[in-house]
Amino acid sequence: MIEVKADALEASFDAVELGAAAPATGGARPMLSGAARAGGAAFEGYLRAGATVEMKSFNATTGDAGGYALPREIDATIDRALTAISPIRAIANVVKVGSAGYRRLVTSGGTPSGWAAETALRPETATPTFNEIAPPMGDLYANPSASQAMLDDAQFDVESWLADEIATEFARAEGAAFVNGNGTSRPRGFLQAPTATASDATRAFGTLQYLASGAAGDFAANPQDRLIDLVQSLRGPYRQGAAWVMNAATLARIRKFKTAEGAFLWMPGLSLGQPATLLGYPVVESEDMPDIAANSPAIAFGNFRAGYLIAERTETAILRDPYSNKPFVNFYAVKRVGGCVSNAEAIKLMKFAAS
Repeated sequence: MIEVKADALEASFDAVELGAAAPATGGARPMLSGAARAGGAAFEGYLRAGATVEMKSFNATTGDAGGYALPREIDATIDRALTAISPIRAIANVVKVGSAGYRRLVTSGGTPSGWAAETALRPETATPTFNEIAPPMGDLYANPSASQAMLDDAQFDVESWLADEIATEFARAEGAAFVNGNGTSRPRGFLQAPTATASDATRAFGTLQYLASGAAGDFAANPQDRLIDLVQSLRGPYRQGAAWVMNAATLARIRKFKTAEGAFLWMPGLSLGQPATLLGYPVVESEDMPDIAANSPAIAFGNFRAGYLIAERTETAILRDPYSNKPFVNFYAVKRVGGCVSNAEAIKLMKFAAS
């Protein structure tokens, strides 16, 4: 047994000496990674993978002495300026539809009743009126492209980054349409609905009621009274779940309002996740709402889940197309979405006008 082990050890030394004597022949001398190739030819390795270099001394300061082997650290998260996204979707009524021809029936007028004696006649009562709601819909799309080299070489996930950018832009675009869209190949925003000062009992169906602030482009005296009037103009059933909607500039002004006793009308949330309130109702900031100006409906108050309808076909579809525009890869994203006011009694506006 001893002789067998000694013979094997001697054979290993012979192999090392043979490799040192004839390195060009690809002997048994241990090679660094990349030097040895199938067939024993170093030149074949060069043709397949490029130059073959053996480095004996490594450091991080000199490129050819090891610095090239150190990875250049690049932050995998791409920073971007945050975009203000309208939160109307979060408080509105969102339904999934199977086609573009979505319709909803809404009754108005109620079913009147009456009293009668035991043997008296029961005359016919009035019947409710049916109104059809058809939210205008459109295709929201984006079609960015990236070169194949960018997709291959970038040190972050380009496809995921593009998908996130598309989602953010879609949220911004549809949010703006829910507030002020004109209804042409896009949702009709609630600020585009007709308005009047008439009450719910006499106002035409689909027309929003507005209350004047008392001065053109400003509040009149005692602005807190105007806000209370706006709250009370919304009937009791709708006030359950109602919210204020305004932009940050309007909210900054209202946050400074105080009662006669010096208490602020605006109350911050007392715990994490609890929204701030104004006169006891949550405040939703939407940068798509207009600023306070003459005849501007800068403040909305209402139950948007009952008053505004969002209809969307499906989730966002993204098609990866590497063929149509070579060497670029197109990412075609599309989403069909619509919206309109479904119940005009559930949303009230404050218009900054004298009357």
